[in-house]
Amino acid sequence: MVPWNIRPTLPALAAIAATLLVGTTGCVHRSPTAPLEKADTSQGYYFHTHVRPNNSSDTLLILCFSGGGTRAAALSYGVLEELRRTQIHLEDGPRRLLDEVDAISSVSGGSVTAAAYALYGDEVFERLEPAFLQSNIQRQLLGRILNPFRWNKLWSKTYGRSDLAAELYDEVLFHGATFADLAKRPGAFTVINATDISTGARFSFTQYQFDLICGDLSQLSVSKAVAASSAVPGLLSPITLNNYSGRCDAWIPNLEAARSHLVNDKLPSRSRFHLSEITSYMDSTNRPYLHLVDGGVSDNLGIRAVLDGLLAIETNADIRNLFDLASVRRVAFVVVNAYSSPEKDWDRHEQPPGTLELAISGAAIPMDRYSIETQELMREQLTRWRDSQRGSTNRTSPALEFFPIEVSFSDIPDAEERRFFYNQPTSFVLPDAAVTKLRSIGGRLLRESKAFQEFLADFQRPHAASSTGSK
Repeated sequence: MVPWNIRPTLPALAAIAATLLVGTTGCVHRSPTAPLEKADTSQGYYFHTHVRPNNSSDTLLILCFSGGGTRAAALSYGVLEELRRTQIHLEDGPRRLLDEVDAISSVSGGSVTAAAYALYGDEVFERLEPAFLQSNIQRQLLGRILNPFRWNKLWSKTYGRSDLAAELYDEVLFHGATFADLAKRPGAFTVINATDISTGARFSFTQYQFDLICGDLSQLSVSKAVAASSAVPGLLSPITLNNYSGRCDAWIPNLEAARSHLVNDKLPSRSRFHLSEITSYMDSTNRPYLHLVDGGVSDNLGIRAVLDGLLAIETNADIRNLFDLASVRRVAFVVVNAYSSPEKDWDRHEQPPGTLELAISGAAIPMDRYSIETQELMREQLTRWRDSQRGSTNRTSPALEFFPIEVSFSDIPDAEERRFFYNQPTSFVLPDAAVTKLRSIGGRLLRESKAFQEFLADFQRPHAASSTGSK
């Protein structure tokens, strides 16, 4: 996502100021993450150990929050509000659908809402709007960049513009929270995604990913992960991590088998490509540092972390044994897509668009086109996973059903209303009225979704008794 609106002059000033202060490449900040001596899958920020109380074992509900600045954060927030309002009825009584959410995968602007909900739970409905959604984060960040008392730090080789953003996010919303704090919080397991700028691969802030580099995620601040997830290349500097791979007894399931797959071509091309990305992190000699930027560069919908997880479960027995999915009979994916399509008048003028406008559009266009392909890939992989699960002899519940649900402005029937939301800028500031409308439309689009209604109706059908507890 690109957190700057190209129409006002404020973002242009920010880009100019950033270039003048720290150069075109930007400075980096090395994360204070400590190395692991031994990976321990019984503790740390893992999905398979994360406590989700009063969560039924026959339902897997996953949310994906896209990039798009405050627009994406507000739209995702509206979906959370709707899930809180939605009641389902199980054998042990009524329950909010929000409590059934197992995991959230997010990028960029959507990571703000996802991380805040993971940290605060229901308190997010009191904190997020005044602290972030209705705050001019963009102006505050620009003020810090232009503050001469901070220039000395910005000239440092170990401090960059994304560190300013992380400090701001921490002050207004996260207040020093680390992933150790997230691990202690019951509720949805949240995957904040960035992009490895060297390979273009998705990089997720989970201990699974950090086991590959022998890093201890627990000490990393949540604000640093959100800053990496929204670090637009060129405007914000990368967040840099040390790669300690090879220094710990890392738990890497079937690594040798994975390497043999790469050599012997035993897997489909996408599986082989994903495995090659994973094994690249094992080479700390040639890759001692990892540079992370905006998660939207690799996947602007937050879907790929989920798809890669399903792929790992499908192809790796060691990983599959970590997850008790035999009793799952319904799987729902709610993809909150804050895609916008601002109107441009470029073709009405002889003079072409300027450098800044071209740079921003050049980043957004491939993201949007790539997102369409990602959605198709999700449908294909879910269908394959459903069919494989239906044929499994280890299942203890009826046939698996899945519900791909999308919340998107394209589903707004009224052309003028749709035009309003398409023209909301990708920035970290929006008028309060626009934030309110985004919250409202997020809830409304989810509520009116045919796939969502089918998902709710499935709870009313007679099935084997649902078991509740911690999943």
